[in-house]
Amino acid sequence: MKPVLKCSYFIGVIMCLTCARGEPQEVPSGISVPLTISGDVAYGHNLSPDDGQSSVTPGFRALISPTVQLGPHWFLYSNIEARTSYYFSYETGADEKPPVQFSAIQAFLGYTNRIGNASFLFKAGQLSSAFGYFPLQYDDAKTAFPDPPPGYVTNLPLRPDQLPCGVSDLLWQTYGSEVQFYCGGANTSAYGMFPVSLYGLPSFQAELSSQRFDARLQITNSSPANPQGLTSDSQSVQWAAGGGYTVPGGLHVGLSGFRGPYLDRVLDSVLPRGRTFRDFPATGLGVDAQWARGRWSLEGEWQHFRFTLPGFVTFPSESLGYAQAKATISPRIFVAGRATVINFGRVEDTSGVMAMHSAAPQRAYELALGYRLNLHQLIKTGYEWIERNDSAINAGPNQHGSLLTIQLVTTLNALSRAFD
Repeated sequence: MKPVLKCSYFIGVIMCLTCARGEPQEVPSGISVPLTISGDVAYGHNLSPDDGQSSVTPGFRALISPTVQLGPHWFLYSNIEARTSYYFSYETGADEKPPVQFSAIQAFLGYTNRIGNASFLFKAGQLSSAFGYFPLQYDDAKTAFPDPPPGYVTNLPLRPDQLPCGVSDLLWQTYGSEVQFYCGGANTSAYGMFPVSLYGLPSFQAELSSQRFDARLQITNSSPANPQGLTSDSQSVQWAAGGGYTVPGGLHVGLSGFRGPYLDRVLDSVLPRGRTFRDFPATGLGVDAQWARGRWSLEGEWQHFRFTLPGFVTFPSESLGYAQAKATISPRIFVAGRATVINFGRVEDTSGVMAMHSAAPQRAYELALGYRLNLHQLIKTGYEWIERNDSAINAGPNQHGSLLTIQLVTTLNALSRAFD
């Protein structure tokens, strides 16, 4: 991921100074600095032909979320993360990683107001993607499972900075390893990209909420599949949007989508004559639903992605879905279960080579148990079983993997103060 902390804060400060001069001095204001600290230990058997391959991985993550209230309408919000490189059980980015990574998940200036029964919210800066449900809710202290849904953290066998030569180039890739294509692009080593980043990207967003209806429109500088910083030469203005409706009985159903270029400019020199990286968009469509009553809560999402590429007649695509249920046994204890399906669609290149799947389909099943130690601490234990159907793309046997994770989450309010 490419954090743009300095640029986002600079924009936020300039907008704040410009707008705050019109606010009366007597309006309420203050600062709050919540802090979430997570530590975990994961023991897993990898998806590998070597069934005896296993590992024990400790991890640490700190998330600080300062909010500055500038009056009844204006506020500043940021969400800054520091974590060890192997806190998460998935790989992304370059193979060489620093021991500790810092990221600005969000850092924006916001304005909120009401007109009748409708409330409006405008945000500008570093924002989470408006696509999907989970990125908007992601917080270790609130989620039932130690890890995000597998669909959000499963690497696609694609790189935005390298071109595959055809279908065979896609099928040669393996999970848990670097992705390498041979028809031009960057010379660096890297893992595949995610369909949607859980980290922020420079954006402007408008939100509307009125009784049972909600909607959001986001204009971004890059794709949520390949977020770029404000100094990148691969930026391209595009959109993401979402909305939902709550039906009587408490069921909320949402719809979201995005579309725009996702390749890096480094590929311009190897693209067909007259074409640029902006001529090859990524498209995402998602449906989500949430319901809660009493001690039970249910959530689920279905998503479909398509990534256009030169040299292909049928483009690489991915469809995924998950459903999860959580039951509160007592004020301190909960249990949860989640099932995930990930499929990769048919793909064909211009030479006529075709495959029914561009990558091996996966299934994942998870169980979690949570216990609240006190008002500020939550301990979660999760077990995940993953099955990968390698026989769908080659003659190899299906692979299995498992992961047992214990996670302790501590939440604190480091600072809370009202301004005179």
